[in-house]
Amino acid sequence: MLTNTLYKKAKTGGHLWRHLSLCAAAGIILFLLVSCKTTEVVEPDPIRFYPPPPTQEELEYKATHFNDGTKIVTKETAFDDSDSLLMTFAGDIMAHTPNWSKGRFDEIYAAIKPYLIESDFVFANLETPVADSIEYATYPAFNVHHEYAEAAISAGFNVFSLTNNHTNDRGLKGINETREWFKKKVSETAGSDRPVYACGLKEKSNDPLTYQILEKNGWTILYVAITEILNNPSNSPYIDYVEPYKKQREQFISTLKKMKEEHPADLFILSIHCAEPEYILTVQKTQKEFYFQLLDAGVDVVWVNHPHVPKYWELVPDTENTARKMIFYSMGNTISAQRTKPNWSKPSDGHEYTGEGNMIQVRFTKDEDGVKVSWINPMTLTTYIESDRMYVIKLLDDDFIQSLYSEGVKNWPKYLTERKKLMEQITGTVTWQ
Repeated sequence: MLTNTLYKKAKTGGHLWRHLSLCAAAGIILFLLVSCKTTEVVEPDPIRFYPPPPTQEELEYKATHFNDGTKIVTKETAFDDSDSLLMTFAGDIMAHTPNWSKGRFDEIYAAIKPYLIESDFVFANLETPVADSIEYATYPAFNVHHEYAEAAISAGFNVFSLTNNHTNDRGLKGINETREWFKKKVSETAGSDRPVYACGLKEKSNDPLTYQILEKNGWTILYVAITEILNNPSNSPYIDYVEPYKKQREQFISTLKKMKEEHPADLFILSIHCAEPEYILTVQKTQKEFYFQLLDAGVDVVWVNHPHVPKYWELVPDTENTARKMIFYSMGNTISAQRTKPNWSKPSDGHEYTGEGNMIQVRFTKDEDGVKVSWINPMTLTTYIESDRMYVIKLLDDDFIQSLYSEGVKNWPKYLTERKKLMEQITGTVTWQ
């Protein structure tokens, strides 16, 4: 019906066909417009210029500086802009049978070697003769061969006191061989990155007090080592030996003053094998008074050995309360076999302290008034007995104790936990003006 109607309208006037044609054309145009819109080419954004990636120098600067340009200070960089010297002071290197019977001397120091080589100078008291012509021997008359001493040097120790109550254990032969071996070592290492120094033995009877001049990075250190005790005084004229009496001490102080005048130095360090009882944690009043007299005479560091147990240390400031001088009243044992059977049930027993020692890093810096103590890092050492009875040095810290727990080691972890608490009570003090 609709078709017929449209046909009739188209036939009578033809207007409808024109209308449909116009509609069809409009539809085609609309389709083309829509099609063109969907395929429109989008113009790209303007070109953006990105900064080049940072250089290695810029990355390093950002890692070491804050945004405002202030330098980030770390333990490693704290003294980069200062005239400074790092030294480490340790205690007695003993030579009981368990210390040398296994050989493998380098293993003794493996755990602490990284800390030793950080320092320019590392001090230790070698409490045994070093005589290759005499057999190894233990207490009461020690002796080792040069390999034993060499292991300590390889680990980083490079400043030795050779004078103590056991210096004469092997008579004049032992004294001479010890002195000659170290004399050769000092000569061989002179001018190297890590020279060796040793003090305390004389070449001829009644020679003047011996000394060493330590030099590093523009610093000069005057070093002297004496003993106040000898188990056998028969060869005392060949040893830097000062009897612990008023007259002898007064003469000794005069000698030190003269020596300081003749050898100007940034620091004067004195090693004393003291006339105090062994295994006592306290400091005798008369000894302390003597040590302060030594400071007044020009000594900067009094480094004390012999008691075989660690004691506190003391910073001595000047009148402006700037720390300038130090006294180490006893460092204890660095390595020994005096504690062969730890008292598991009573770690606080007095003899147990022979198994620990102090090792203290000290940073010295210069200012307009001289040399001052800028940084102190005390560490506790313990002589640990491994399962094969090898005696080695370990840092007595939480990491070591936890490693023992992890390995299922019996007795030692709990024992050393208590020993660590006891050792933490032995600390430094300051004598404020």
